[in-house]
Amino acid sequence: MSRVQLALNVDDLQQSIAFYSHLFGTEPAKVRDGYANFAVVDPPLKLVLIQNPGRGGSLNHLGVEVADTDTVDAEQTRLAAAGLGSVDERNSVCCYAKQDKFWVEGAPDQERWEVYTVLEDSTVYGSHGGENEMAAPQSSSACC
Repeated sequence: MSRVQLALNVDDLQQSIAFYSHLFGTEPAKVRDGYANFAVVDPPLKLVLIQNPGRGGSLNHLGVEVADTDTVDAEQTRLAAAGLGSVDERNSVCCYAKQDKFWVEGAPDQERWEVYTVLEDSTVYGSHGGENEMAAPQSSSACC
């Protein structure tokens, strides 16, 4: 299974959860401090809300969630063959999930795209390679 991910900065997480629950007819799959995500079946979408006061309504990042690490590797290889660079993040904790992923470089307008798979749930917002845990999002600097 693959689906597009859209990560939005929101001013008020609870208000945004209520709105998107109604819009997509489903409740969030995960809610944590300053963070929520929806696994929308139709249309296939991973909607991520990151509380970021003063930046509400703006794009945080985009992504493609894939089924497994083999698919992450295959996509990275395919994009490299097309001349696109990438930055690896394996076994990283981001958005309350342990992930294998990479960031695509070279988007024409500097939009941030990730290709990732979730390995397991996490109780912390983020850390990289054993570094200190990151606090829940409250600013424009998110682990993603």
